[in-house]
Amino acid sequence: MSVKDVIAAAEDRMKKAIGATQRDFASLRTGRASAALLDRISVEYYGVDTPLKSMANVTVPDSRTLSIQVFDRASVSAIEKAIQKSDLGLTPNTDGTTIRLMIPMLTEDRRKDLVKVAKKSAEEGKVAIRNVRRDEMDALKKLEKSGEIAEDERKRAEEQLQKLTDRYTRELEELLAVKEKEILEV
Repeated sequence: MSVKDVIAAAEDRMKKAIGATQRDFASLRTGRASAALLDRISVEYYGVDTPLKSMANVTVPDSRTLSIQVFDRASVSAIEKAIQKSDLGLTPNTDGTTIRLMIPMLTEDRRKDLVKVAKKSAEEGKVAIRNVRRDEMDALKKLEKSGEIAEDERKRAEEQLQKLTDRYTRELEELLAVKEKEILEV
């Protein structure tokens, strides 16, 4: 394993942390409808937890409505139950194989709660990035101890790791600012 491998692995893992945070942000409810709201919902279907995406087609007919076109009529009630049990606070309206979800306006208190959830998710992403940095710093120290790299090479690599950490942390903060603005927008 070389220094380049360590840096590349760190960058890859940091990108994954950013991606995970973005998925968390996408599933946070804002004032407008988004199919990503339903990404985390899984439905018990014939005894197996199945993602809603694989059981139905989700569309956004307008900014306040989600339309779920169910593939199997027998699964409609199971999908309704899963939506009601979720933390979205939405009530499904069923019409045959189509389930409609009306997205109500968010109250000021709910907006503030959602901002807190977004900040918590961003902080978890930052912690993941810092954990990657720590792991890769340890890997560099092991490389130095085994004699594969010199001390000055390790120090340069640690500086690179710190720059990567700072860059991805900044990116997370920018994503959080955008999400916060989106949530607070009336």
